[in-house]
Amino acid sequence: MTTHSSRAKSIDLRTLFAFIVPSLIGVFLFMTPVAIGEVMTIPIAVMAKALQTFVAPFISEVILAIITVTGVMSLLVKLVKPVWVEKLPILKHLFDVSWIWLITRLLGMIFIIMTFFQVGPSIIHSEHTGSLVLNDLLPVLFSVFVLAGLLLPLLLNFGLLELVGTLLTRVMRPLFGVPGRSAVNCVASWLGDGSVGILMTARQYEDKYYTQREAAIIGTTFSAVSITFCLVVIGQVKLEHLFAPFYLTVCLAGFVAAIIVPRLPPLRFKQDVYIDGSAVDTDAEAVPEGRTLLSHALDVALTKAKKAPGVKGTIQEGLSNALDMVFAVLPVVMAVGTMALIIAEHTTIFQILGTPFVPYLELLQVPEAAQAAQTIVVGFADMFIPSILAASNIESDVTRFIVAAMSVTQLIYMSEVGALLLGSKIPVNIFELFAIFILRTLVTLPVIAVMAHWLVG
Repeated sequence: MTTHSSRAKSIDLRTLFAFIVPSLIGVFLFMTPVAIGEVMTIPIAVMAKALQTFVAPFISEVILAIITVTGVMSLLVKLVKPVWVEKLPILKHLFDVSWIWLITRLLGMIFIIMTFFQVGPSIIHSEHTGSLVLNDLLPVLFSVFVLAGLLLPLLLNFGLLELVGTLLTRVMRPLFGVPGRSAVNCVASWLGDGSVGILMTARQYEDKYYTQREAAIIGTTFSAVSITFCLVVIGQVKLEHLFAPFYLTVCLAGFVAAIIVPRLPPLRFKQDVYIDGSAVDTDAEAVPEGRTLLSHALDVALTKAKKAPGVKGTIQEGLSNALDMVFAVLPVVMAVGTMALIIAEHTTIFQILGTPFVPYLELLQVPEAAQAAQTIVVGFADMFIPSILAASNIESDVTRFIVAAMSVTQLIYMSEVGALLLGSKIPVNIFELFAIFILRTLVTLPVIAVMAHWLVG
C-alpha cells in the first residue's frame, strides 16, 4: 500500500514538474515583456533578431535555396511521385500539395530567382516589390519561423493552454465565440509577432483544438500586430510622442472588431467542425459537477502534461514545425507579397477601390479625406505602405494618426499575415480575407476617428 501511494505521489510530482517547467519557459520566451533599450519586446523576438543578424551575410542565398527546392520538389512530386518521397512522411507532407499551391510555389520560385539575380522586368524585382519582400520581410520571417517553430511545443504541449483555456472560456466564448486558449495566441502575437499567433493557431487547428470557424476567427482577429511594429508605424508618421494614446486606440478598435466581425459573413458561415469534418464535443468545456473552475482547469492541464512527449518527441515536433513553416510559407509570401506590392506600386487599383471611402471619411470629419482614402485599401497589400503614403502626402496630425492606427487594426495584409493564412490549413481564401479586411476597416474607422479627434485634435 505504501509503495503504491509513494508511486502515485511520484507520478503526480513528475507530472507537475512536466507542466510547470516547460510552461514557465514558454511563458518567459513568448509572453514576458523585456526592455531592450527603449523598446519593449519579448525574448523570442530578441532571439529571432540575433539569429537574423547572424545569418544576415548569407540569408538571401538560404531563402533562395529553400524556395527553389520547394518549387522543384513540389513539381517533381506532383508529376513523378517518387517512391522515396512516399516512404518519408515529412517529405510527403512538405511537398505533396494541390495544383493551386504548386502554381503559387512555382511563382514564388520564379520571383525569387529574378529578384536575387536582378533579371527580367524591374517591375518584379525593384526595391519596392520583390527586393522589399526578399531583403526586408523574408529574413525576419525565416528567423521567427525557425525559433518559434522549434520552441512552440513548450507552449502547446505541456498543459499551459489547457489551464488558460479552461479559466478564460467563460470570457472568450460569450464575447468572441472562441475557446479560452486563444487568449494565449493573442498575447503571443501582441507581445511578439502576428506570425507567431498564426503559427500557433494553424498548429492547434491541425491538432483538432480549434474548429474551422474558430481557427478562421482566431487567425484573422487575434493574430494582432506586435507592440514593436506599432512603434515602427507611429514613428513612420512622425507621431512618436503620441504612442500611448495611439496604442490605446489600436487596442480599443481591435476589441470592438473582435466582437463584431466574427458575427458577420464570411466568418459567421464557417463550419463548427474540426479539420477532419468531425463534430465538436459540446461538453468539453463544461466544468464537472462538484468541481471548482480552478481545480478543473488544473486537472485538464496536468492530464495534458502527463501525455506530453519527452525531450526527444518535443525536439522532433519543434523541427517539424520549423520545416513546415519555412518550406510551406516562405514561397507563398514571396509569390503573394510580390504580386500585391506590384499592384500597389504600379496600378491604380487600390486608389480606385479606396474612392468609395471618401464620403465615409468625410462623414467622420477626417481632414484630407481624399488622400486618406487612397491609403485605406493599399493596406491589404502591405501594412506599412499606408503609413509611408501618409507621411509624404498628408499634413494633418489627426489624419496621419487615423491612417497609422487603421493600418494596424486592419490586420490582414498580403505581404505577411494574409500570405501566412493562405499558406496554412486554416480554411480561408483570398476573397474571404479581402472581405474581412474591408469589414475590419468599416468597423474600426469610427472608433479610431472618435479617439483621434479626442486625443489629437
